Amino acid sequence: MKNAPTWLITLFLSFMLFTLNLSASPKRYYYELKIYHYKTYDQEGKIERYLKDAYLPALHRAGIPNVGVFKPVKQDTADMRIYVYTPFTSLDKWTSVDKKLQADTKYFADGEDYLNANYKDAPYTRMETLILHAFPGMPAPEVPQLTAPKAERVYELRSYESATEKYNYNKVRMFNDGDEIGLFKRLGFNAVFYSEVISGSHMPNLMYMTTFNSKDDRDKHWDTFGKDAYWKSLSAKAEYQNNVSHVDIFFLFPTDYSDY
Repeated sequence: MKNAPTWLITLFLSFMLFTLNLSASPKRYYYELKIYHYKTYDQEGKIERYLKDAYLPALHRAGIPNVGVFKPVKQDTADMRIYVYTPFTSLDKWTSVDKKLQADTKYFADGEDYLNANYKDAPYTRMETLILHAFPGMPAPEVPQLTAPKAERVYELRSYESATEKYNYNKVRMFNDGDEIGLFKRLGFNAVFYSEVISGSHMPNLMYMTTFNSKDDRDKHWDTFGKDAYWKSLSAKAEYQNNVSHVDIFFLFPTDYSDY
């Protein structure tokens, strides 16, 4: 490019810088959130034995070290649930995991009661699967450092829906460019993940999970959050108004065999 015009050299250098920035960006994880809906404690037992004895060990053998299993702090007896959270380094990893499970004979032996259940005695009434994509501001999951016993911990899963895709993108930008993620980190919210929901039943929306040693600990953190000067300034900005139309909050605790 010795005799190239200045504008062409500038364009070439800009492209190279852009390419370098892309390659230097951390890889954003994909998360699967599977929700088992069931009605009886017999179903609950089958699901939990399957997850503890077959599913999680098989995922570990497939190279997925940390899988979270959570139950609501207060179960709705009309619609009882178990949440299974699995992080994947890529969509290819997610799509290939079933093939690995199908080739795992120990998985089939350990999960026989669940996997071969009769259609008249199904282990659940419905199963949802959501696919999430990690935010750039927190591209990989974290295992929180909590000190309380698992049964006392509170994992808060939040789902923020928006009126349109544009408003949803705006709220995602508020977390990343507005550094709402940084605010949560500074205040010690112990986040597991922040994510965009790319496939689910409540769209458009985003989801994130924060963790606490107890419900009182959680309430104190949110009280501090609401009073924080940066949050007051950020939430008052005209560009971030009306970007959430509905919020669902789920209080969960990890099972004793959960990796989170």
